[in-house]
Amino acid sequence: MHRLRTTVARLRPLAAAQTAPSQSQPRTFKPARRLNTSAAAEPFLNGTSSNYVEEMYYAWLENPRNVHKSWDIFFRNADAGAPPGSAHQSPPPLSGSPRGLASVQALVGSQSDVEKVVRDHLAVHSLIRAYQVRGHHIAKLDPLEISCVDFDDAPCAVGFQNVGLYGLAESDLDKVFRLPTTTFIGGSESSLPLREIVRRLEMSYCQHIGVEFMFINDMEQCQWIRRRFETPGVMHFSLEEKRTLLARMIRSTRFEEFLQRKWSSEKRFGLEGCESLIPALKTIIDESSQRGVERVIMGMSHRGRLNVLANVIRKDLEQIFCQFDSKLEAADEGSGDVKYHLGTYNKRMNRVSEREVTMSLMANPSHLEAVDPVVQGKTKAEQFYCGDAEGKRVMSVLLHGDAAFAGQGIVYETFHLSDLPSYTTHGTIHVVVNNQIGFTTDPRMARSSPYPTDVARVVNAPIFHVNADDPEAVMHVCKVAAEWRNRFHKDVVVDLVSYRRNGHNEIDEPMFTQPLMYKQIKKQKGVLQKFAEKVIGEGVVTTAAYEEEVARYDRICEEAYARSKDEKILHIKHWLDSPWPGFFTVEGQPKSMSCPPTGISEEELGHIGNIAASVPVEDFTVHGGLSRVLKGRALMVNQRVCDWALGEYMAFGSLLKDGIHVRLSGQDVERGTFSHRHHVLHDQNVDKRICIPMDYVSPDQAPYTVCNSSLSEYGVLGFELGFAMASPSALVLWEAQFGDFHNTAQCIIDQFISSGQAKWVRQNGIVLLLPHGMEGMGPEHSSARPERFLQMCNDDPDVFPKLSEDLWVRQLYDCNWIVVNCTTPANYFHVLRRQILQPFRKPLIVFTPKSLLRHPEARSSFDDMLPDDGAAAADPEQVKRVVFCSGKIYYELIRERSSRGRDQDVAVVRVEQLSPFPFDLVKAETDRYLNADLVWCQEEHKNQGYYDYVKPRLRTTIGHTRPVWYAGRDPAAAPATGNKATHLAELQRFLDTALDLEAFSGKE
Repeated sequence: MHRLRTTVARLRPLAAAQTAPSQSQPRTFKPARRLNTSAAAEPFLNGTSSNYVEEMYYAWLENPRNVHKSWDIFFRNADAGAPPGSAHQSPPPLSGSPRGLASVQALVGSQSDVEKVVRDHLAVHSLIRAYQVRGHHIAKLDPLEISCVDFDDAPCAVGFQNVGLYGLAESDLDKVFRLPTTTFIGGSESSLPLREIVRRLEMSYCQHIGVEFMFINDMEQCQWIRRRFETPGVMHFSLEEKRTLLARMIRSTRFEEFLQRKWSSEKRFGLEGCESLIPALKTIIDESSQRGVERVIMGMSHRGRLNVLANVIRKDLEQIFCQFDSKLEAADEGSGDVKYHLGTYNKRMNRVSEREVTMSLMANPSHLEAVDPVVQGKTKAEQFYCGDAEGKRVMSVLLHGDAAFAGQGIVYETFHLSDLPSYTTHGTIHVVVNNQIGFTTDPRMARSSPYPTDVARVVNAPIFHVNADDPEAVMHVCKVAAEWRNRFHKDVVVDLVSYRRNGHNEIDEPMFTQPLMYKQIKKQKGVLQKFAEKVIGEGVVTTAAYEEEVARYDRICEEAYARSKDEKILHIKHWLDSPWPGFFTVEGQPKSMSCPPTGISEEELGHIGNIAASVPVEDFTVHGGLSRVLKGRALMVNQRVCDWALGEYMAFGSLLKDGIHVRLSGQDVERGTFSHRHHVLHDQNVDKRICIPMDYVSPDQAPYTVCNSSLSEYGVLGFELGFAMASPSALVLWEAQFGDFHNTAQCIIDQFISSGQAKWVRQNGIVLLLPHGMEGMGPEHSSARPERFLQMCNDDPDVFPKLSEDLWVRQLYDCNWIVVNCTTPANYFHVLRRQILQPFRKPLIVFTPKSLLRHPEARSSFDDMLPDDGAAAADPEQVKRVVFCSGKIYYELIRERSSRGRDQDVAVVRVEQLSPFPFDLVKAETDRYLNADLVWCQEEHKNQGYYDYVKPRLRTTIGHTRPVWYAGRDPAAAPATGNKATHLAELQRFLDTALDLEAFSGKE
């Protein structure tokens, strides 16, 4: 169907609209007059041309003087009743007077003249759009003028020489054309000669700024961007702004030169070639602060980090310089990290806005983009805790490298969190330090897209490419980016197209792999020198004033260098990026080394249990199956027992009642992968109406957040880790859909969670819930890979700790994380509450059950918590074997033991907490059963699970006086078999081994 057969046939104005209405009056139209004449009669009204004609028609309706005279006549004739194909001619005379007909014909002119005017205006419209869509293709973005951007050899048909492609001729260059409403190049003028139109478009889109925005599907946002880049004179800077920009360029450049002079053979991953990054970030912070932002949380990789620390965060220079002294001894606990991975935190007055701004630069490992979701999570938490629901007070800035931005999948995962309700930070400003190279890899080998920033298009983020050798263009783009974020609260990307003056680091030789590029770089004049010459030439500053500013900053660096020599000790805690005021002592130590009891009163258990079994909202229809679940919970509360889901409810509810925020995130966590949790109820009759009973625990409770995440592990776990950094007074949990899926987030686990405190003196209480258990479901849904977590535990298997009353809490304090495999709801309840009540924060890894969620024996009494005092415990002298185990295998062992009648001579001991290893409790059990042999039983394969971790610790506990036997599956490459019969056969085989008292006879 043709979108517009003829404009006038469909849209007939009332007579009143023939006059010139005011802009505020509504447009009104007569019923459409449909004509059956062929559309071929007026071919210029078909296809995309109809958009232009419709726009002209609307303008004419507002005021006939808004359009060219030829359009005025055309629309008047059509409205008077001229059929399609004849609107350019006079309508039939109303009075029948041939005189009136002659006068109108003289006014209208020939058909060919009108059609040419229409075609030419359409051509100009298309030309303007071409610049807006593709002007960045020919913008002068590369300081080296060897651009690596590949547009598949598609020509960009803009410029004076290409006007013929649009049906225009060179003779049209001096003709005046009316400008459409989709451009602002005219400023206060509504018409311009074609030559001036092209010139202004070239200035807007084809100089040192390239703008990608026409893929955005929001007209208001596109218009907003056009106005910021097309309006004549929009990139104007005052003398004071230029002087500030010059001072910042001096600091950025001379800082790197100072480091190069003092430590020429040290790796520092300097910023040379993209020194304009520092004024770029300062401009973003200035503009954001003026618009009300109070906190800025930043993440970046190593290149330029020291410069950002010095000149953006304003870390004391002597603290940076002393990091280069290899003789300083570390004073703090932990192993520390290299200087270009460290983060920090600072609160200072912004001189432009005259407001205080708190800035955090997050510590980051060498995994370039790994910090992205961590920054977003911390930003979200800061917004949450200060009630910043729209992101007006807290914002994030992420710095990227070009190769990493295109190549690392975590960038994509992080972008896809940007507009999700429980994850949005209401707009992030991304700054890409585009060196046009990745270590030694050329862009044509490093990405398939033309730009490294194309990933941002998936969330409709505008992308501003800018030549980093033009500091004024950089400053303008960053102002627009900050304004965009403040106006629309959406992501935006600034692509600083630059180069890397040195190799990957300062002692690397880049000429091996990029000889021509680095020949050009060696000839390249520094950006500071070029900018200084420009502003001196403009009379902004004098040469003497410039040289004095350079000398002044050099003196600042020299004085700081002298002070740094007085430093004797390297304090890692000076580089803390997420302090918790009031939680620790001034020295950064726990205020006590004790933990209060984790139990709660029976009254409170009953109250929370009743909430879990209820629907606190009136006229709310729940699913019939869910009604049965709620009735089952009510029955358990009456019987004073709880299953896994109810035990979790008790822990969460009691913490919320005590003012502790609880946030549970992950795939399908609202219902639970195994349909056991049901923390969000859905009305069966009203779409999107939900009820969260946990919100009704207490009138003054802390908020509860439970949110299904996107199908991402790496990004979401990083986000939750960042969220947990913001406050120690929150229980933040991430649950994997199945435990083995955590391996796609292995980078976060390895680089941040297990080692974060050792490297950066940064505690974190994140909780990982990892469903685990061998249940015949195949190799992918069985194992949460406990062996990997246990391998990274930092306790010594060969040292038996000195026994004391507070051994357990000291073990918790000294470990890098806590690993547990709870088999009862009560223990799960206690370990969650202990996570908050202990006077420090450690990551908690919980291997959670699957079949035990509904196991009739996996229930806990309100008061007795399922103790293991059976027949064997009553007569330890008769016990011939002690089987240690962890996890659900306990239930299979006691069932098999009972069926074999071995309750008297086989004791089964569960090890619920694996790390830190409970040496004292295990010793109490081994001393109790001195005549028994010792067996470790697990359902995992021998080279997996807990055996390699537990065996040396068990032997240390007993002083190597008895062997520790193994009962479990044989070594294997895969975590589990995919065959149900094989699974059951393996299970029976190792149960036989564990309970057969003769199984290890004669073995050494």
